Amino acid sequence: MCEIIAEFLGTMLLILLGNGVVANVVLNKTKGNNGGWIVITLGWGLAVFVGVAVAGPVSGAHINPAVTIGLAVAGLFAWSKVALFIIAQILGAAMGAFLVWLMYRDHFNSTEDGEAKLACYSTGPAIRNFASNAISEIIGTFVLVFVIFYMVGPSLEGQGIEHAKLGLGTLGALPVALLVVAIGLSLGGTTGYAINPARDLGPRIMHAILPMKNKGTSDWGYSLIPVIAPVVGAIVAALLFMYLSSQSCYLLTLFN
Repeated sequence: MCEIIAEFLGTMLLILLGNGVVANVVLNKTKGNNGGWIVITLGWGLAVFVGVAVAGPVSGAHINPAVTIGLAVAGLFAWSKVALFIIAQILGAAMGAFLVWLMYRDHFNSTEDGEAKLACYSTGPAIRNFASNAISEIIGTFVLVFVIFYMVGPSLEGQGIEHAKLGLGTLGALPVALLVVAIGLSLGGTTGYAINPARDLGPRIMHAILPMKNKGTSDWGYSLIPVIAPVVGAIVAALLFMYLSSQSCYLLTLFN
């Protein structure tokens, strides 16, 4: 398959399994009801594992617009591909959210709590303070992208950037899954750690469209935070990585 299809399928599987574990924990009458935060964070980490395993060999498995933009800012990914990757990721996320609805439709209709239903699609803050919420998403995404840069860096030697399939898949599926679990456990309590604009926007659109009893609002007033803040975090990570890399080269030149 081509890179665009890989990004679509990888993101679809990410959301199907990631939002699926949330639905299993928060919706009424499921086998996993009240499973708790550990179940959700572990489920999301494994969802990343599956998405990366599928898309990694083909596209590098960005499966996240923030990762795509961060790599492009650092000069490790062609800007000409950015828009297509992001469109594929958002559409894949929307399809994954649709499959979650299809899987759990009886349980959605058996749940009266509109906020719990929305949580199965998109993120929301524990305490609504847009400035603090944005900072949380920036920090979480910064950790994701910054660590990725340093994990994949040595593997680029001798390959040539133009031939390397950079992204989450460059690490191998297991390390990046553990990274996402660590972010969720340590930094996810404030906003639900979107750290991925497609992960939030695509499913939020589907929440607004799909029929559910007692659905409630899609909370569009908050929706810009998990879209814009992760991009900012990724850009900061890319700029810091570039600065530190240039400083290392400068110091090596001085000592040589």
